[in-house]
Amino acid sequence: MPGLPSPRPAAARRIPIAIAAVAIGAAIGFAGVYGIGGLHRNASGDPACRGAVDLARKIAPLAHGEVAGLTMATAPLRLPDLAFEDAGGKPKKLSDWRGRTVLVNLWATWCVPCRKEMPALESLQTRLGGANFEVVAINIDTRDPEKPKNFLKDAHLTRLGYYSDEKAKVFQDLKAVGRALGMPTSVLVDGQGCEIGTIAGPAEWGSDDAIKLIKAAMQPAD
Repeated sequence: MPGLPSPRPAAARRIPIAIAAVAIGAAIGFAGVYGIGGLHRNASGDPACRGAVDLARKIAPLAHGEVAGLTMATAPLRLPDLAFEDAGGKPKKLSDWRGRTVLVNLWATWCVPCRKEMPALESLQTRLGGANFEVVAINIDTRDPEKPKNFLKDAHLTRLGYYSDEKAKVFQDLKAVGRALGMPTSVLVDGQGCEIGTIAGPAEWGSDDAIKLIKAAMQPAD
């Protein structure tokens, strides 16, 4: 199974452990562990993101059921301006979505929970995608660039935009601020690029629980 690129070979060997931790954590309430171990580290304290923390506090009661694993932001954090490419190879950045609420999702074809989660992300995009919200699912396969495209095609997942980072730097960038420990990882981001909440592992994004939470988090486009 391909690993995530890292300047140290040992890091790649730890990836299966990280993925296993996500899988195990889903069964024992990983949200609390993830929050203590990673989500509360490296908070930048960006004053412009205080509104996102207030929003997170307001919608926290909705993080239950199918989205109970979502850890809501408790300190203001502006995410790195993640850089990746669209289906045509055109450079994209997270800041291209300013003014819109975004669910950033990192996935790979070698990640079984990721593949299983994709139909739910497709459902969420189908139901709520538009001027105020988008699922930005970024593939981080590092070998065959056609494999993830073929996966989406074969699974009839046509509503999700295709975004990719063949160097998987987006994972490292989120890991650097304590928001990526394994795969999949999803971060709910407000229109200013600030974290509302983060979840390690898959979620049933097409569920009524998820729809209610995302609707509450959505902000009007500029």
